[in-house]
Amino acid sequence: MTTLAGGTTASDPKDRLSRDALTVLQPGFTGTTAPDWLLRRLGEGLASVGLFGRNVASPEQLTALTAQLRAERDDLLVAIDEESGDVTRLEVRTGSSFPGNNALGAVDDVELTREVALELGRRLAACGVNFNWAPSADVNSNPANPVIGVRSFGADPALVARHTAAYVTGLQAAGVAACTKHFPGHGDTAVDSHLALPRIDATADLLHARELAPFRAAIAAGTRAVMSAHILVPALDPDRPATLSRTILTDLLRGELGYDGLIVTDGIEMQAISAAYGIEHGSVLAIAAGADAICVGGGLSDEETVRRLRDALVAAVHSGELPEERLAEAADRVRSLARWTATTERAHPDPAATDIGLVAARRALDVTRVDSGAPLTTAPFVAVFTSESNIAVGTETPWGVAAELSRRLPGTETAGFTGDRAGQEALAAAGDRRIVAVLRDEHRHPWMTTALDALLKSRPDTIVVEMGVPQAPARGALHIATHGAARVCGTAAAEVIAPL
Repeated sequence: MTTLAGGTTASDPKDRLSRDALTVLQPGFTGTTAPDWLLRRLGEGLASVGLFGRNVASPEQLTALTAQLRAERDDLLVAIDEESGDVTRLEVRTGSSFPGNNALGAVDDVELTREVALELGRRLAACGVNFNWAPSADVNSNPANPVIGVRSFGADPALVARHTAAYVTGLQAAGVAACTKHFPGHGDTAVDSHLALPRIDATADLLHARELAPFRAAIAAGTRAVMSAHILVPALDPDRPATLSRTILTDLLRGELGYDGLIVTDGIEMQAISAAYGIEHGSVLAIAAGADAICVGGGLSDEETVRRLRDALVAAVHSGELPEERLAEAADRVRSLARWTATTERAHPDPAATDIGLVAARRALDVTRVDSGAPLTTAPFVAVFTSESNIAVGTETPWGVAAELSRRLPGTETAGFTGDRAGQEALAAAGDRRIVAVLRDEHRHPWMTTALDALLKSRPDTIVVEMGVPQAPARGALHIATHGAARVCGTAAAEVIAPL
């Protein structure tokens, strides 16, 4: 019988229930050091912590932070949302050293994808992170998707499946648990679940052939975790979103697909869940449906939120809404994953792999030359056509080609433009300098097409760099599709525009 803080014991049913309720939570927090309240909760049963860009200043700081956390609990799951590419937390202030999924899918070399994920995993492990909420296994079948896009390996289910499996294999070879997301697939949506509840009106047959194929591959590859999507899929469950659906999480994922690892929810504070159910009831329904862990990110990163969610789970057990056995099972899965991260063998560092991200970004470029114009040798004007970033990407991370072009061609100037007059404003700002137009997802923003039309009409020698999903026709004297906006994607594009 183990004595715990406050004189209670592990055999005390009340204490055991409270500890289980804390164990299934994966909360975030603010700051680059752990707050006192979080350290206290680790002693009371909290078994996971989620890190976001706000918690990371440098690899050295992150390593110190994870050491501080593990001084309180050595078997802690330290999770991070590090997809690389456009969604980076490890390099939130500089841009990622690795291209994202769409670039890897464009290359379509599964060994390269495995090597990229392995090197990313090594860097995470070196900083004390052992659980990554990645990869995205969503099939980006809807070009209008505002939240997946370049986070997906592509629109072909077989391609997405083989690269998802390679990513899982590489990441876990570094001792970092993969969390394949967003089940049962967020690709065929036109709504961002951070903001509202998306709906996928596909048939069950199509869902099984398209959305589920990458998850089957991930399960076969041994993914240690799966993240649920906050989406309504009427062909599977007409009443509840996947995160709250026993039909989807228990009957389909566990029963039909045979998955027995950890199921974690997407951020429970996202509007797709919180607006209709609230975070407390949403958490209860998610655990009852078959989820094992509740991701709590966004702005809900304080002790009061953790207390409310713990108390809601405990109250649901007492009321009979949540079976105690289900909560205990969920907590056991969290502890099981923690044991795996502590005991799994890790691949040794490979100094030759340190540039693998730039190698991949170079290979992912799709270059279309309309004329044989010579490379740039004088400083250009970089016109960035900016749209609002989705919440997963955030606004902190720099992107584009201007920084690398400035290094290669001192005197390079840049400015951002948006709206119907963006093209005319860019022309006026550029003067007689050569223009490099940088876009993200032109096909989703008609005003970008209008702006590019205006530029090319007056300046046909404009160089165009598309850093989103390249759905629009290639135009310009030189058109480069990078398949993502990571720092290395910008570097690779700049190498083509202005080789040294």
